[in-house]
Amino acid sequence: MTEAAKGRRWTRRAAIVGGGLAVAGGVGVLASRKSDHGGAHDRYFANLSAALRKAGIAHPVLVIDQARLDRNIAAARATLKPKGLPLRVVVKSLPAAGLVDHVARGMATNRFMVFNGAMLEIMAARPDADLLLGKPLPEAEFAGIIDKIGAEAAGRIQWLIDTPARLSQYAAIAAARSMALRTNMEIDVGLHRGGFPDGKALAAAVDLARTLPHVTVGGLMGYDAHVPKMSDPDEAYAASQKLYRSATAVLREKLGVDPATLTLNGAGSPTYARHAQGTAANEVSVGSAFVKPVDFDLPSLARHAPASFIATPVIKSGRMELPGNEWLTGPLTFMDPNAARAFFIYGGHWLATPVSPPGLQYSDLYGRSSNQEMLTGSTSVALKPDDHVFFRPNQSEAVFLQFGDIVLFNGETIAGSWPTFPVSA
Repeated sequence: MTEAAKGRRWTRRAAIVGGGLAVAGGVGVLASRKSDHGGAHDRYFANLSAALRKAGIAHPVLVIDQARLDRNIAAARATLKPKGLPLRVVVKSLPAAGLVDHVARGMATNRFMVFNGAMLEIMAARPDADLLLGKPLPEAEFAGIIDKIGAEAAGRIQWLIDTPARLSQYAAIAAARSMALRTNMEIDVGLHRGGFPDGKALAAAVDLARTLPHVTVGGLMGYDAHVPKMSDPDEAYAASQKLYRSATAVLREKLGVDPATLTLNGAGSPTYARHAQGTAANEVSVGSAFVKPVDFDLPSLARHAPASFIATPVIKSGRMELPGNEWLTGPLTFMDPNAARAFFIYGGHWLATPVSPPGLQYSDLYGRSSNQEMLTGSTSVALKPDDHVFFRPNQSEAVFLQFGDIVLFNGETIAGSWPTFPVSA
């Protein structure tokens, strides 16, 4: 074979191979192309949008669905009823007096868990409230709260203790103000976020408390939010319960009292249903489950319904174009038809997930913004300026305080509002 013939042979082979690669590449591109997820509001969100329009609300708001909230209260009651386990309302997760009161009435409880000084000052004004701290506060804030609410009110609160050093600090501050100090000991039941790690450390803390004037030990708090995230949640829960029972035995021995007479707090929204089936605790703390943000879409909360939404108007809409890289718009929208249109909303950058209309998404290329944030959608999303976009908060405590008064939706109309607590962390 001549050199020219060999050259023609390799040219044909290269063409065949190149063509095959092009076809394979094309098939790969088509296979990786996203489908159109867009659409219109379903009946529920169309009704909510109409209610907001009728109420003249044209700015970002946090909406609570009253019927769904009541459904979640009923679900919690039904879950806890077989064992008669009392519930402590987590105030930080429901940061509005009206919301807290509605849940407390529905659950027939006067027990509340509070996590910061600002909310504690408000809740301490309720003489019948049984208050337990959900986290230890810094020494200076502890002293400042006592000075604001008075020694008598502060003496009714169960203050969370996680270390001997904090116990000594609190005791000295309380003694200087002639205040009775009620303490609750935080125990580590597997989350490893702090608290007394074992029975020996807890026993030493209880011994210390008994040497301090005007100090009493009122119980334990063990938070087990790690349980549903473990590879074997059943095993993780059993292990956490074993640690809790060991801590309870320490209190029985050191205090010489029946632990049932103490505050043995456990659970949280992700695990309260497990505790309802059997627990070393004698009460559970629940907050987020009543409004069910996205982070609480868990099998253990299947009986609960999403009851909180963010509603905000569209300010501008049109074809999506990337600034400075407009040429990428065509290839981008070909690969992802859900990036074809751009919707700039009123506000944004919330810790939330867009839920309606379907198919809306954040743009990693365009970036996030707290003012006129851009969402993209396909040509199947027919939003225009002044139409509403709806989100679900991912959490409640990190989001609810960003919108002012909470708006109440009764399924047909906007039925009122609940003022939120002052902004706090």
